[in-house]
Amino acid sequence: MEQHFPAVIVAVLLFAAFLTTALWWFDKRLCYPIAVGAGMVCLAASIGLFFQVLSDGVIDYRLGGWRPPFGIAYRIDHLNALIVVIVALVFLLNLVGSKSVADKEFQEKVGAFYALYLLFTTGLFGILITGDAFNLYVLLEIASLTGYALLGIGSGRASLAGLNYVFMGTIGASLYLLGIGCLYLVTGSLNMADIAQILPTIMPSNVVILAFVLCLSGLFIKMALFPLHAWLPNAYTYAPSLVSSLVAPLTTKVMIYAMIRVTLTIFSFDFAFNQIAIRTPVLWLAILAIVIGSLMALSQKRLKKMLAFIVVAEVGYMVGGFWLGNRAGMTGAVLHIINDAAMTLCVFMAAGAIFYKLEDDRLSSLKGLFRKMPVSMAAMVAGGLSLIGIPPTCGFFSKWYLISGGIDAGQYVFVAALIFSSLVNAVLFFRLFEIGFFEPLSEDNTGNHDHQPTSGETVTEAPLDMLFALVTTAVLLIVLGIFSGQIVIKVIHFAIPSVLG
Repeated sequence: MEQHFPAVIVAVLLFAAFLTTALWWFDKRLCYPIAVGAGMVCLAASIGLFFQVLSDGVIDYRLGGWRPPFGIAYRIDHLNALIVVIVALVFLLNLVGSKSVADKEFQEKVGAFYALYLLFTTGLFGILITGDAFNLYVLLEIASLTGYALLGIGSGRASLAGLNYVFMGTIGASLYLLGIGCLYLVTGSLNMADIAQILPTIMPSNVVILAFVLCLSGLFIKMALFPLHAWLPNAYTYAPSLVSSLVAPLTTKVMIYAMIRVTLTIFSFDFAFNQIAIRTPVLWLAILAIVIGSLMALSQKRLKKMLAFIVVAEVGYMVGGFWLGNRAGMTGAVLHIINDAAMTLCVFMAAGAIFYKLEDDRLSSLKGLFRKMPVSMAAMVAGGLSLIGIPPTCGFFSKWYLISGGIDAGQYVFVAALIFSSLVNAVLFFRLFEIGFFEPLSEDNTGNHDHQPTSGETVTEAPLDMLFALVTTAVLLIVLGIFSGQIVIKVIHFAIPSVLG
């Protein structure tokens, strides 16, 4: 069984999605346990795969036994093995805390929700482990199409926000596909490792440069790098809370991984950083993403929209760190993929718990909430401190590497942007804490602002399943921080190009 872990991760989720869809017609109560069971199997296989890579090195898995480049191959190394584990954790933690909210928000659609949830994550895992450039596009579309449906399953403006995501996402996927088409035109192969061996023999080539620009442009749209971020704020704000807490922690991070994989595995470090002049423009886009994302977050009056713009800024962190082109910067970028997934999950789950009880996420509605929902707000504090970069939370350590990389590269504007963003995050979250802790509860805190509260109209904590997942995620922020050194030494060190020393 161990040698088939790469296939198990994808196949179990895919089978569970179809099984959930079928059983939904007979008994919708079965959907949740099936999804959780599949998530547990997936997490176990991910952890097993991770330790296999640590002990044996890179794993090449051939689907159906077909040898690449004719067959599709999965390739797992230190970089994606680590990210697969964190994606499995985020997927399962959010799923464990989903039952109460799903039963309330989706009712008769609950089976469709869990089926889409599983298919979306299937696509993400496939993107992470595939070694085939075209297969990456197919899996990108699986994740995107189910992501559109998940966003649109909500009420109100969710459908319109999802439609905007469809338009932007389709453009991004099309650009990536055009880039892969150009590569196939000059190499005759779709296997990433095979393309990487052929490209040096045909350089210099304008077609290869065009392919690189097209692939990156498509992925930049998918990850919502400024100024291609327009789809993200409304999509994450108006989506159902369970969808926001799944899509926000995972989509941008997996797309950033795809950028790293395409750049280093297909085109090579030397081509991307030395042969074409793209590093400086991308760095400036990252700087603008950090600054403008932070400023836009500062101007928001709704909690989820504030968090959505923080995600825009965080994308700038990781993209900028990678394109610094040195060991510290790339280490910080990869470490921040892991840390930001956990941080974003924590704050969006806390926001979801608050919205579940209040049916409102305006900052002005959070008065006195520390007394009414102490556990949920404590988790929000943990997530906020980590986003600010306060030790020993995990956010501090990845920001330390990013700042060190910026200093080593002489990119002091990038360093200033990181510090500015951290200060803005401090203002944002301490304003939130001030409202929730110091300001008195003057309304009924149920979303109704027309009358004074009565003794029976009080807000209590979120359901136990949500609290369990939320507290576990908050603890994970500390655990990741404590073990950051080990993660860097034993895992990320081997994921950085050897040319960087």
